[in-house]
Amino acid sequence: MANLKEYPRTKEGSNIGKIVVDRDLCIAASSCIAIASETFELDGESKVIVKDANIIDDDTLMMSVEACPTKAIFLFDKNGTQVFPK
Repeated sequence: MANLKEYPRTKEGSNIGKIVVDRDLCIAASSCIAIASETFELDGESKVIVKDANIIDDDTLMMSVEACPTKAIFLFDKNGTQVFPK
């Protein structure tokens, strides 16, 4: 079973309602952090965590999760539909 960590996103005007990190897939490549260090960081286990789900815009958030080589970060819209990866 996947080790998933969910982070609600409540940013006004955002189409993204939730960020989900699959900690089992994360390999600490830090690609997401290189693009969105305001949002992501590595924890003590070298796994990505969301430190602020609301600070960046949707386009930057999408670019940061697309950069993940293992697709360990999932995005869901406000209705709960997975928008990345498709």
